[in-house]
Amino acid sequence: MGWLRENYQNGSTNPLEVVEEIIHRAQKNKDMNIWVTPPDMKWIKPYIDRLEALNPADAPLWGIPFAIKDNIDLAGVLTTAGCVEYGYTPNEHAIVVERLISAGAIPVGKANLDQFATGLVGTRSPYGEVHNALREELISGGSSAGSAVAVAKGQAVFSLGTDTAGSGRVPAALNNLVGYKPSLGAWSTKGVIPACESLDCVTVFSHSLTDALTVDGSARGEELSDPWSKKIPAPVYETPEKIYLPKDPLGFYGTYAEEYQEAWDAALEKIKQLNLPVEYIDTTLFSEAAEILYGGPWIAERWAALGEFIESHPDTAFPATEKVLRSGSEEKYDASTLFKAMHKLQALKKEAKNLLQNAVLVMPTCGGTWTREEVRENPISTNSDMGRYTNHCNLLDLSAVAIPAGEAAPDTPFGITLFSLSDQEGLITGTADWFIGKSFESQGEFKEDTTYLAVCGLHMRGYPLETQMQECGAEFIKEAVTAPKYQLIQIPSNPAKPGMIKQHQGGAAIQLEIWEMPLKSLGSFTTSIPAPLGIGKVELEDGTEVPGFICEGYAETVSEDITALGGWRQVKSLI
Repeated sequence: MGWLRENYQNGSTNPLEVVEEIIHRAQKNKDMNIWVTPPDMKWIKPYIDRLEALNPADAPLWGIPFAIKDNIDLAGVLTTAGCVEYGYTPNEHAIVVERLISAGAIPVGKANLDQFATGLVGTRSPYGEVHNALREELISGGSSAGSAVAVAKGQAVFSLGTDTAGSGRVPAALNNLVGYKPSLGAWSTKGVIPACESLDCVTVFSHSLTDALTVDGSARGEELSDPWSKKIPAPVYETPEKIYLPKDPLGFYGTYAEEYQEAWDAALEKIKQLNLPVEYIDTTLFSEAAEILYGGPWIAERWAALGEFIESHPDTAFPATEKVLRSGSEEKYDASTLFKAMHKLQALKKEAKNLLQNAVLVMPTCGGTWTREEVRENPISTNSDMGRYTNHCNLLDLSAVAIPAGEAAPDTPFGITLFSLSDQEGLITGTADWFIGKSFESQGEFKEDTTYLAVCGLHMRGYPLETQMQECGAEFIKEAVTAPKYQLIQIPSNPAKPGMIKQHQGGAAIQLEIWEMPLKSLGSFTTSIPAPLGIGKVELEDGTEVPGFICEGYAETVSEDITALGGWRQVKSLI
């Protein structure tokens, strides 16, 4: 986001060019089923034109393109909630959309979803199964499927999703994104089709925590016309008194269950490097709360919202969706059942509040993943598995942020979620920032207090920023070559610099250097790196992965493709 703003300011690009590229990408990736209403200049152009009346200095999201889950209203554009027959065209924006547009953001499309936001897999839509951004045979996660993949595929800088049972977090984990779920009521849900109205949240997907919180700064705030809205201050980075981790072994599932277990173990080691007190706890209270969502009367709240439509439009809903919704109409969910569940939940909320005071709970976002074919064959149980570590969140009135935490397998991201009390969101943002910026796992022959770092541009030997490496105590180790999976671009900055973008298909081997840097220096070094560059995992030609410079995909929009040259030294030799 910051990089796009910088290039607007220096005249390297403009919002019209960015949207034109997004439209091109959407057409190119049409078969991925990302959109219900895809990007189209006919209705986007007025939002671009209105930017002329906004001062970028006063509009924190000026020119930033965003996607909207298609259960959230955008005035004049069809809202379907993933059901053609349910569709209507609203006259007003949802409150959160209105606030983002007022801050200068450009809506570029309505994203596909699990129908009526009922599902965590991304396959329950008449508009097609949304493909995973990294591996098309895998699920994208849902219900905010298209919202996540639009960002991961560079068709939006950020996107809006919704979250009732994990829909703003599961797709983030499966597509290597940040998924921020603010406290209940912090963002207005007026103009959002309800799933469970008392539990629904609007969420944001982005490539970085900084971008997510920038969006939060414009979206957050009490809305007097919304009965669910609350006045909850924006989070300020804080350090928790302790980190809670599950005491008992967790269950993992799917084809990559073993790999997910290994990725979770690696994440636990990173958490221990944060130098915060760690305590292992019984997580039964969270699983008990999770069971209430679909095994208790809260499922009747979904039926209350949509039952009349389902009854009057037989055979229009997706079969798996209708089965879930109709379960809420069962006679066993009477008033007595509801009150018993409310009382049980209140006790669990009190227990969670006492436990999590000034603390952060860390769980896997997902315990595995599935292929889209596997979900087709077994739609209910696979979907249930995806919610094992997410369903408790809103019932217990917790805030949460899902963040990337390495890979379970090649091109198969793994993520963790941090939970805190609703009035202590700063604890999860502070901990997430610390985890992302200051903690990298040891690799191969690294000493415990150092890490290898792959550099491919101005930090290499003989270039202007080599001095930064030396100031951080880094030492050159060797020249190396990446796996043949990368695109190399020349970013139009001053001075020009390269960016490596990993490709799902194709790509080339890029020459780079491996340095060894003290871990104590890595955090400050990472924070000094300007967007769209960052530190992630770089795959080398022998298949090993090391931390190194990577580039966000949206930078391709205004950059020159120099992959054919094979490395930055070849570029500089031509100048």
